[in-house]
Amino acid sequence: MCNRWVVLAFCCLGQLCADQSLKPQIAAPQLATNNPTLTTVALEKPFCMFDSSLRPNKSYAIYLYAMKESASAISSLVTDNSSKPLDSTFQQTSGGQFGPYKAALFNVPSCASPPKLADVGDVNKVSDVLKQYLFRVGDDGTCLYDPNFLAVCNPPLAPDTTYRFKYVLLDSTEGIMKDQTLWSDPIKTRRVKHPLKIDTWPGRRSGDMIVITSILSVFVFLLLAGFLASVSSAVRGSEGSSTETRCMSQTIQPREPRPQLSSE
Repeated sequence: MCNRWVVLAFCCLGQLCADQSLKPQIAAPQLATNNPTLTTVALEKPFCMFDSSLRPNKSYAIYLYAMKESASAISSLVTDNSSKPLDSTFQQTSGGQFGPYKAALFNVPSCASPPKLADVGDVNKVSDVLKQYLFRVGDDGTCLYDPNFLAVCNPPLAPDTTYRFKYVLLDSTEGIMKDQTLWSDPIKTRRVKHPLKIDTWPGRRSGDMIVITSILSVFVFLLLAGFLASVSSAVRGSEGSSTETRCMSQTIQPREPRPQLSSE
């Protein structure tokens, strides 16, 4: 990691140019957290990689190709016999299963004026800096389903799948490839976690513990509800008994003895 940053620093100062042995690198954790995700991979753009191949009065662009590691080595070529870059798409290659597909097209990053990484600490500049310095593969969830979409399609990657990536320098004037990197090291997207194995906060409890806790909570609730219902029923029964007793006491009153008349 440190050597790569040293190379980039010297390149930006014009004192060193990267050779063709370099390959796309996954973004540093300081610049892209949670990387890779289930469906995306953030890569560093190829700053200073192709400076030795650039010529004045020429127009250039960068193509980014992606393929699954399971694709055969024979199908890993990204140009035809006339050095023209392939226009293979995500759909044509079954998402990189049968060979590389073109995932991105962007301008050659300027080695003379790279983004200032110190600006990443500024909340007002961080988004622009990251957009200049990084490219996120798999970041377009709509291009496959939009019939009017004409640009390069960059659909979500497959979870728990290993990919490789390659940068290609295109001479836009002649329409041919002028340079390319090696394929990247294998980069694997994240796996979907089973619900019973998801860590939770606090305590990092397992899914089994969550289920058991939920059942016990429901059981305690039912016990409490039953207890309250019993108390309420007992109170209502006691009140009814008291009322009935009062009514009976008011209805049945002892009669006073009548005075007997004398026979005289």
